[in-house]
Amino acid sequence: QIVDAASKLLVDVPTTKVPDFIKDRLDKLDQMLQLVVDEGYGLPDEDRKRVLSCLAYFADPQDIIPDNVPVIGFLDDAIMIELCVRELKPEIESYGDFVLYRNQEAARRGVDPATLKTQRVDWLETRRLEAHEAMRSRRREGYGSGSSWAPTLFRTR
Repeated sequence: QIVDAASKLLVDVPTTKVPDFIKDRLDKLDQMLQLVVDEGYGLPDEDRKRVLSCLAYFADPQDIIPDNVPVIGFLDDAIMIELCVRELKPEIESYGDFVLYRNQEAARRGVDPATLKTQRVDWLETRRLEAHEAMRSRRREGYGSGSSWAPTLFRTR
């Protein structure tokens, strides 16, 4: 219900004249909407509540500054969005990485990303394996590659 109201309002906003800095915040709101509805990502409940609170505020036309006030009607909404985005920045960035991973997997398999049932755990496991392989690679490169440091078993004085 909150998500539907916020989505509808987000679609209607471009017909209203708002300053660019407010439009920029509204673009971030679209990311937050996707984050909260994407079942594959599985946003943790605590973060989900924060996003839904922000969406509820945005969807309320009679908030601190009513949305129908020319030019500044969405100013308070933009401030609220910015506060939420700052608080959820790591989660929003992770979601962006998850979406990129899902799109790459879909392209690799030759399917539409919407039909791919990729879950957050799949993405996290892939990232874990990538990090582990990067550690191994650094370790292999560090031994015997002509670097100035080499491990020693004993030290003499």
